[in-house]
Amino acid sequence: PLTKAGLIAPDTALTAFSLTGYSGGGKKMIADYELSPAGYDGGRQYALSQSHKHLPEMVRICGLDHAPVFSPVVVPHLSGMEVTVALHGVDPEAVRECYGDYYAGGKLVRFVRDISEEGFISSSSYAGRDSMALAVYGNAERAILVSVFDNLGKGASGSAIQNMNIVIGCDESEGLTL
Repeated sequence: PLTKAGLIAPDTALTAFSLTGYSGGGKKMIADYELSPAGYDGGRQYALSQSHKHLPEMVRICGLDHAPVFSPVVVPHLSGMEVTVALHGVDPEAVRECYGDYYAGGKLVRFVRDISEEGFISSSSYAGRDSMALAVYGNAERAILVSVFDNLGKGASGSAIQNMNIVIGCDESEGLTL
């Protein structure tokens, strides 16, 4: 929605990072974290070659000319995710207005003024939920777009239930934890 609203030009150089629970790495990663806690007690950055598997879809869905610099970090909790996109020269209040309008009344994706807890945002704050919260922070020089969600709930499994609900004519949030 931001590129369509003209707030971010397609050729804008973006930087993004994510903090994600280890369940997103599958059975082997879950075992590594749960059975071998030594060396797994802090965040572990990966995709260092800047060829993360989700970069092509980021470019396509956001209508970008270039892939963002993306730095994902696995953190030592099972589920939950926080994704941050850094922007330069974008008015945060204009982005807040755009998000507020676009996501008004949304059940599964909501824009909120502040998702922090006394200035801190936890990547596990939405663990166990099938919804996502978006917020915008910053000033006239720099802004960050932040989303928190459960990498499993709002990920593939939650999306599968949402899509099934739509196909069978139920409310899209039926059976989901919001």
